[in-house]
Amino acid sequence: MEPDEKKQIFERKWYTHPPLRNALIAGLLTGIAFGLGRLEILPSFKIGSLEITSHLVEIGIYAVAMVLGGYYWTREGLEELVEKKEIGIEILMLVATIGAAALGVWEEAALLVFLYGAAEGVEEFTFARTRASIRKLLDLAPKEARVLVNGEEIIIPAESLEPGDVFLVRPGESIPTDGLIIKGRSSVDEAPVTGESLPVEKKEGMKVFAATINQEGMLEVRATAAFEDNTLSKMIHLVEEAQEQKGKAQLFIEKFGRRYSPAVLLGAVALTAIPPLFGFPWSDWAARAVVFLVAAAPCALVMSTPVAIAAGIGKAGRNGVLIKGGIHLENLGKIQAVAFDKTGTLTKGKPMVTDIIPFQGDELGILCLAYSLERYSEHPLARAIVEKAVTAGGQCPEVTDFSAIAGYGVTGKVGNRTVYVGKPGLFRRFGFDSRALPHLEKLRNDGKTVMLIGTEDSLEGIIAFKDEIRPQAKEVIERLHGLGLRSVMLTGDHEATARAVAAELGIEEIKADLKPEDKIKAIEDLEQQYGAVAMVGDGINDAPALARATVGIAMGTAGTDAAIEAADIALMADDLAKLAYAIKLGKKARRISLENIAFSLVVLGFLIPTALAGIMSVALAVLCHESSELLAVANGLRAARG
Repeated sequence: MEPDEKKQIFERKWYTHPPLRNALIAGLLTGIAFGLGRLEILPSFKIGSLEITSHLVEIGIYAVAMVLGGYYWTREGLEELVEKKEIGIEILMLVATIGAAALGVWEEAALLVFLYGAAEGVEEFTFARTRASIRKLLDLAPKEARVLVNGEEIIIPAESLEPGDVFLVRPGESIPTDGLIIKGRSSVDEAPVTGESLPVEKKEGMKVFAATINQEGMLEVRATAAFEDNTLSKMIHLVEEAQEQKGKAQLFIEKFGRRYSPAVLLGAVALTAIPPLFGFPWSDWAARAVVFLVAAAPCALVMSTPVAIAAGIGKAGRNGVLIKGGIHLENLGKIQAVAFDKTGTLTKGKPMVTDIIPFQGDELGILCLAYSLERYSEHPLARAIVEKAVTAGGQCPEVTDFSAIAGYGVTGKVGNRTVYVGKPGLFRRFGFDSRALPHLEKLRNDGKTVMLIGTEDSLEGIIAFKDEIRPQAKEVIERLHGLGLRSVMLTGDHEATARAVAAELGIEEIKADLKPEDKIKAIEDLEQQYGAVAMVGDGINDAPALARATVGIAMGTAGTDAAIEAADIALMADDLAKLAYAIKLGKKARRISLENIAFSLVVLGFLIPTALAGIMSVALAVLCHESSELLAVANGLRAARG
């Protein structure tokens, strides 16, 4: 469905949706024909020598109703038959309609067309609105932007904005596209993009996103993305793509349907052809065959999962949770354990230097040495060292031959010495001074992360860091435990540090001293132990583990393409509480899908035997069949509520 069509779905009243409109007209004509026929007030007349009886007039009205009501779904079924060489439910209903008419039960044939067409129209309209609902977020983005050109304010269409343009956003206005604040301070409501309920304080140098709402001060913003490439547009595109992707259950049901529907048609042919060979009345068994076609059609089964999946993904997208396909929402519902990266996930990811313990020289000298080696690194601990050193001042030496030691630290030459900064494990191979051990134990027991500085011959100092735990982390862990899930921490930190953080949060299990490749093995072990495992990380650094987990969840990814690509699910806000929401939603959508599947099978289990036994009419079979389909759709929509 194209964007314009999706917009029309929202603007259109349900009864003007073409398949529904035709079905309603067909129902009206069927009711008129039935009523007039029973009242025996239909006229009889002649056209030349041809006598048109009242019964023929009644049949004519039924026929018009059938053509109108069956136009859309018949065309769809024939296209599927011709293009894909597949017999779908529409073909079963078409054959049943023709069969009922051939048997002379025109009112039942017309009723079948009306009820099936109405149910299909409601299903299609509801499903289209569900899949397109995320696009309504675009209405929150302004249609115009106030652009500064040579100091003058000019109003242009928001869609014309290009990266580098500078625009103004007044209090109460929506931001037209992504950008960086170059002047001004304000609080911004980011709920449309991140689902964050509270406004976020913004100042110069900070990012803002399209469709978010400036609440207080005037902002001057430099655009970083064109309208079609901004975070909101990408998010909507991702959700729409995800809603088209199918889960394992849906794929299995569709595969089953491709074999089941032809088998039903073959069964109906057999019911019509075989009993008369043994002397049974053809008309009785032909009628049973028509009822069987209606009763055995798997409409509710086919719709058991897609509505729940589409509704769940759309609901999540509107709350700042991007689920990148039906398979991932389905897998969320199977999760038995959740593994967390520590830094940036359970903690804020902004560690600060808390202790500097020199064994040679003084604190400033140790800090400067560490700064020289870490100044170009993007690691959170490196940034903490840089911030501390800049604040402290002092002359820091130049470093040459810099290189990283994967999973351990960095090294470089200061003068004629090769200096190392990194984990204690890096220095263990050098047999470092035992003086460090008491300090390490105490710092780790306090929940601090430690790095050592020195050469292969001597240990020169220790730097300790503390990363503030996210305020909502403990509550989220408790909510996950309430859902019956196991919590695990995966970290490169020392076990004592990890245990201190885990104890504060109530995390049940830790795996510490892990290098990136070790996290993959840890995920595999957890899956062996518990079953389906979700891995929660900050996107890029944890990409291998995110990719290996049953479900990889990256958080705080608004405006970050790489982080969104790294995971199956992206939490747009830097809000851990969205994790519990996403898992609960996944479990709800999966539960609803399973309910629908079970309900559909029970309905088929009831309708098929009664159809074969000849104790159900076409009208009753149609009523039961279409009611079950609409109930499956209505139940699926519950995934978007709450």
